[in-house]
Amino acid sequence: MTDTLIIKKAIEEVESKTFGVTEQFLDIHQLIYENEKPKIARIDKEKNDGTVIVYFPVKGERFFLAVGLDTIPEVSVSWVDTENYCCVYFRAYSDNLSLEQLSQMTTLKSTGGRCKGTPRRPIGGTGILWKQSTIFFEPNPEADEFNDKLKKLLDYLEQDKVGVAKLVNEASGYIQVAIEFHNGNTMLGGPHIDLEHIKRMANLNLEINFDLYVSGNKFK
Repeated sequence: MTDTLIIKKAIEEVESKTFGVTEQFLDIHQLIYENEKPKIARIDKEKNDGTVIVYFPVKGERFFLAVGLDTIPEVSVSWVDTENYCCVYFRAYSDNLSLEQLSQMTTLKSTGGRCKGTPRRPIGGTGILWKQSTIFFEPNPEADEFNDKLKKLLDYLEQDKVGVAKLVNEASGYIQVAIEFHNGNTMLGGPHIDLEHIKRMANLNLEINFDLYVSGNKFK
C-alpha cells in the first residue's frame, strides 16, 4: 500500500463525486487547491483494520472533508464525511506564577504559553495585559478525530505524571477541547469519552472542558 495510490483514489472521489455526500458538500464549499490538485491536510493510517482517512482542508473553514478508504483486499473509497476541527490540549494557569515557573514544574515540552503582565492586544491605543500566566501542551495539532487526539494527549501527559500533578494542584491544570462542526444540517453529533479515557483522566486528576462552535454553509 502506497500513499500515491491512496491519494489517487481519494482525489478521484473528490473529482468524480461518486458519493452523494461528496456532491452535496462540494456544492456548498470549495477545497483548497495546490498545483491544480486538492490539497491534503493529512493521511491517517493509524487504524488497525486497514482503513485509511484522507483529510482535505476546506477553503475559508477549519473543518475538513474526510474520505475513508479500505485497503484490503484493494484500495477503494468506502465513505465520505466531514471531520470537525478539533483542538485537544492540556492547559494550566496561575495568578501568581510566571510562565517560566510553570514550565519548570514538568519535563514535558510546552507548545505555547504567555506570562502574566504581558500585553494582549492594543485597543484604542492602550495595551490590555494578561492577568494570568498560562502554559499549553498540544502534542497532536494535526487533522484527527477527537478520540485519537484525547488518547495522544493522555499518552503524552502520562510521560510525566508527577509534573502534571504539580500543574493540576498548583496551577489549575485541566484538559481543554475546542471543536468546530460543519453546520450542514444542524445534526452536529458530539464527542464521546470512553471508559478507558475516563479512568486515565481520573488517574491524572484531570477535568475536561469543551468549547463547541459551528460554521460553514448548510446543505441545500
